[in-house]
Amino acid sequence: MSINRSLSLIFSAILLLALMGCGGKNSTEIKSALDGPSEVMSVYKANCVSCHGTGLQGRIGPSTNLQKVGERMSAADITRQIEQGEGSMQPFKDKLTAEEIAGLAEWLASKK
Repeated sequence: MSINRSLSLIFSAILLLALMGCGGKNSTEIKSALDGPSEVMSVYKANCVSCHGTGLQGRIGPSTNLQKVGERMSAADITRQIEQGEGSMQPFKDKLTAEEIAGLAEWLASKK
């Protein structure tokens, strides 16, 4: 193999490794975003992930990002939003139990 070919392969490998580090969140960061009580995580995954994402990053606009929702909303505010909905968010009062809503609200309020 020629020196130019060897250098080209080495350069390509380095470039590939560098590009792998670019972009979105890694699986550890995503997992930590959804780190909470298993009951709450089950409710979130079944009812919320389609709009709010697996990393709480939001999937349908900036208002759906929940990564730091606890900085701008209290647990009571979050409870009200889940129950009544707002904007493009549908109400969940008739779809989730009071305990499920309270669990989601407390968990999300801790996201700061």
